[in-house]
Amino acid sequence: MTNSVFSDQDIQQIKERGISLEAAASQIAMLKRGVPFANLDRACTLGDGLLAIPSDQHDALIARFKKAAANGRATKFTPASGAATRMFKSLLAGYHTVKNGSAKSLREAAEAGDKDAQDFFSFFTNIKRFAFYEDLAFSLAAQGENIDDLLQEKSYHKIVEALVEPAGMNYANLPKGLIVFHRYPEGNRTAFEEHLIEGMAYAQDADGVVRLCFTISTDPESDRAARELIAAAGKHYEKAGITFDIQWMYQKPSTDTLAIDPDGNPFRETDGTLHFRPGGHGSLLENVKDVQGDIIFLKNIDNVVPDYLKAETYRYKMILGGYLIEIQEQIFRYLKMFSQEDVSDEQMDEMIKFSRSKLALDIPNNFADAASADKKAFLKSYLDRPLRICGMVKNQGEPGGGPFWVIDKDGRISLQLVESSQIDKSDDRQRQILESATHFSPVDIVCGVRNYQGQPFDLMEYRDPDACFISHKSYEGRELDALEHPGLWNGSMAFWNTIFVEVPLITFNPVKTVLDLLRKEHQPQ
Repeated sequence: MTNSVFSDQDIQQIKERGISLEAAASQIAMLKRGVPFANLDRACTLGDGLLAIPSDQHDALIARFKKAAANGRATKFTPASGAATRMFKSLLAGYHTVKNGSAKSLREAAEAGDKDAQDFFSFFTNIKRFAFYEDLAFSLAAQGENIDDLLQEKSYHKIVEALVEPAGMNYANLPKGLIVFHRYPEGNRTAFEEHLIEGMAYAQDADGVVRLCFTISTDPESDRAARELIAAAGKHYEKAGITFDIQWMYQKPSTDTLAIDPDGNPFRETDGTLHFRPGGHGSLLENVKDVQGDIIFLKNIDNVVPDYLKAETYRYKMILGGYLIEIQEQIFRYLKMFSQEDVSDEQMDEMIKFSRSKLALDIPNNFADAASADKKAFLKSYLDRPLRICGMVKNQGEPGGGPFWVIDKDGRISLQLVESSQIDKSDDRQRQILESATHFSPVDIVCGVRNYQGQPFDLMEYRDPDACFISHKSYEGRELDALEHPGLWNGSMAFWNTIFVEVPLITFNPVKTVLDLLRKEHQPQ
């Protein structure tokens, strides 16, 4: 198959990128046949796949976590390589309209209910409430412009240019972590800086070392700007006896993926070479593996709040971390029993009960009749896996994934995070299950990535390679189908042991559009 798809030049190009020929051929085959939809059994609800940890256990769990953190077990992992382009979508759309002299038509569109047009004018109505306003005024002043005069003249295109274009602040092209999010009397902070502050709260050991990992863009300017900003901010906080141990990571070229054209052939550049695309956030599984951590907190770059709201978010981070350690210690105890002594029927029954009640393990009905050796092998294979505790908030209509009971191709049921794009909405039953979901995933995940012997798991062994995403894109005016790897917290963690825990809505404050910064959760107290 591979010889009929790829030329010798293609093969050389594939190998130079660090991708195996078999993987490349598999990508093309998957793009042609499509990926299967998730088969939902039901939505996870409180008491059925979703746990509410009683409040009287919170303090003990926090104490348990703090002890582990003091021993250097915690690392904070933040994907931060994506540009902020989507954040300024409505501004960019309106900018091109007003620049071409059609401000009246944009106003009419806003009055007719066009959301992007409304957002464009809302931005200028509230412009002084953004924490980056002073920087924007300074950028315009450097160009000989006065922001108040421009606002009075409704010269909106000049203000947008200064904010998003490379000649100005370049916000539409910078990583989201470099956008100034929050205003403080002592100095405003970017999303990157807010994550440094967070790290000090729950990823600091007894010696004051704060372990963080950021994935960043390979763009040289963005890379340099991120490192310089973090270095300066780090020095500021290190004066208080804190040391930041930061790992900078890039999405690996070997995780890039191929695309196909409308005829099903590999999509090519105009010079005939293969066209490769970033493989989505599932590519970062390689980076999580390379952290070689122990307890890893996974959280998106844009989900941060000002200081006055942080305490509650920290509290639940530590509760999730403490619960992971509690479950992990019990799993480790069982696995050590398997390796060091004979397991009695009573102990086996205890393990089965734990696996069903705590890990939602789908144990076969005839399991009780199985031979003791078969029971032991089965339980060991399922207990000896990476563990994740996933915070879930009540569904507020946000786009994205949620917790479901999912039936796999072998008919087994497990807990999974599923994106709406993975669900066949033309199937009435599947759509009804989706619509019945009570909770949403804010990507607030604590991961246990070492086994009971203290060795790191090979995380690549616990992903579902078929849980990919295919999207229809345009490149240089030509249509293509692009492939993304199984999502980092979706198919890439499909075969982890998973526990869903309800957390309060305050833990979820994403900034998907620039107007989200106007929400009270991102404004000064």
